Amino acid sequence: MFIDSHCHLSFPELRERLPDILAAMRAAQVEQAICICTQMEEFETVHALAVAHPQLWATVGVHPDTEDMREPDVAELVRLAGLPRVVAIGETGLDYYRLNGRSVADMEWQRERFRTHIRAARQARKPLVIHTRASAADTLRVLDEEGGEQAGGVFHCFTETAEVALAAVERGYYISFSGIVSFKNAQDLRDLARLLPLDRILIETDSPYLAPVPFRGKTNSPAYVPHVAQAVADAIGLPVVELAAHTTANTRRLFALPEALP
Repeated sequence: MFIDSHCHLSFPELRERLPDILAAMRAAQVEQAICICTQMEEFETVHALAVAHPQLWATVGVHPDTEDMREPDVAELVRLAGLPRVVAIGETGLDYYRLNGRSVADMEWQRERFRTHIRAARQARKPLVIHTRASAADTLRVLDEEGGEQAGGVFHCFTETAEVALAAVERGYYISFSGIVSFKNAQDLRDLARLLPLDRILIETDSPYLAPVPFRGKTNSPAYVPHVAQAVADAIGLPVVELAAHTTANTRRLFALPEALP
């Protein structure tokens, strides 16, 4: 019934409890989840999870906010994206939230890393999982300069303005809502949900972070993605079953996922 389009089951606080997490997913009718890679040093673990568990899938990429990590080139990303159960390139993008005394001009290393991922996604014909924070204008600019429309993908854990969301949709991208949409101070996101076409909405947990209400402040889990769905459904004015059907179909279409196992 539900798919978590973005989680980090390779992180120790979740990986160490994996049997319990998978059981909780089944109980919550969360049929599939996409395990997101944030650095090349992590990829082997992420991929192994997807290979070992038929309800899990993997991505390959380097998060924009991680410095001093091994930088892949286009060829390596394309090669790894071709492995079984790897469905996307990312998490990639731009993050200017923590400049630590530097200027936006100093973030050229992030922009070059993002360009590498876009080029790889185009070659591999896999979608992009995009992280953008305090950097929306440059994110869209770099996408346009690198032909990002040809790759497609999702702006995950979306917290930018409606204008940015609609610009992403115009470029063929999806918008994914995390547990933030359930927070009391996130009315702008709930308003945005009403503006978006239903065929462009995904849901996610971004676990272990950003647990939705009523679990806010606790370790997040893919089993909580129904609560994200409920918050989005309430904002739009749909039954949660209908919202789940749309987001599940959208996620399978974007990432070329098969139907869930019985």
